[in-house]
Amino acid sequence: MTRSQAEAQAHVLAVDFAACDGHGLCAELLPELVGLDEWGYPVLHNRTVPPDLLLHARRAVAACPVMALRLNRVPTPPPGQPPNRTAAAPRRAASHGQPG
Repeated sequence: MTRSQAEAQAHVLAVDFAACDGHGLCAELLPELVGLDEWGYPVLHNRTVPPDLLLHARRAVAACPVMALRLNRVPTPPPGQPPNRTAAAPRRAASHGQPG
């Protein structure tokens, strides 16, 4: 991957709520993007991580004791080009008269 390709990728946060135990470290380390609900579980204020917070986001992901916080890269289109719409949602199979 070239440097320009790496720069053309956005970083987004994701929480695996099945794994999350509500320790709250993510909100302590990244309060700009993560808050806590009344039970202590993370609420993402903004999933997209701005470049100036990327180091802090990586630190929050690394500090999660149950590895429930993830930082994923997603490709972004060049300026002026519409997003790629070829990756559509999967189609549901026809029910063929069976209740669904």
